Amino acid sequence: MSTLNSMVVFEFILGKNVCMKNTSPHDFFSPVTPSSVIGFVGIGNMGFAMMARLLEQGWPCASYDIDPLQNRKAQAAGAQLVNAASDIGALCRISFVVVVNADQVRDVLEGDHGLLTTAQAGDVIYLCPTLGPVDVGQFAQRALGKGVHVMDSPMSGGPVRARQGQMSLMLAGPSRILAQHQPLLDAITTQRFVISETPSDAAKTKLANNLLAAIHLAGVSEVLAMAQAWGLNAQTTLNVMQASSGQSWIGQDRMQRALNNDFAPRAHTSLLAKDTRLAMQACDELKVRPPALGQLATQQFEQACAQGFQEMDDASLFLQAGGKPLSGL
Repeated sequence: MSTLNSMVVFEFILGKNVCMKNTSPHDFFSPVTPSSVIGFVGIGNMGFAMMARLLEQGWPCASYDIDPLQNRKAQAAGAQLVNAASDIGALCRISFVVVVNADQVRDVLEGDHGLLTTAQAGDVIYLCPTLGPVDVGQFAQRALGKGVHVMDSPMSGGPVRARQGQMSLMLAGPSRILAQHQPLLDAITTQRFVISETPSDAAKTKLANNLLAAIHLAGVSEVLAMAQAWGLNAQTTLNVMQASSGQSWIGQDRMQRALNNDFAPRAHTSLLAKDTRLAMQACDELKVRPPALGQLATQQFEQACAQGFQEMDDASLFLQAGGKPLSGL
């Protein structure tokens, strides 16, 4: 085959890119094979948990992170370490980017040593951070200009559920890629939601979920602190809430930690503060009226960060609301 423009049908042959008859060069993509080395850029709490799960199941992985401690953990778990995101682009045809925000994604993809400087046409990059839909669409469009597919794939559930293969993974991108990559995605999590074929739709879904989570967390923090101030036993009150109409997963998870005086960060307060801001920004960009409760939750998270809780677990909203842990006082 002399040029990409003269493509014909290929069967799924190990190590070969896959395309469909009479399609554009952009329809080529890298298939999953038993020998595929899966790349990870960003191996913090979530990235490491995802990668460790794959390694445990026999998938070869390579990783890059700026944190030496995380690199040592990755090497001990069996990952191949590299020196830059561009090394992942050179080595891996399928990669996961698990960083925090759009600026980091821009650097990881498009910087001087970014993935796209060495990626090959047909490579697939799963973009896992919580980002604004406009940013995701732009990243995907620019990558596709190089023949690289960006799969919009934010996640939710925390590192424990990620390690157990039970986190939620939202996916938006070409269905033919998702179908061929199913063995890899099965290995990562059983909880997958295919949103659409349009990168940015998964980002919208994740922001909707996280805004609701922030509303739940802000509400339960204030109400439990109020119940405590009324003289009620906070643990008993939380137990009643979780068995009754006030139940929420994030309320139970975070408030139990708060009552146990456990604020070690699994999910930093700054992350939901970022996500609520992104949801408000998306409403502005998409000309949609923002939810009133969402606006209040956004303000509460901004205040929590201003009061010094940004690097603590977001269970610290209980402290911001005036609540008192039951242990370690």
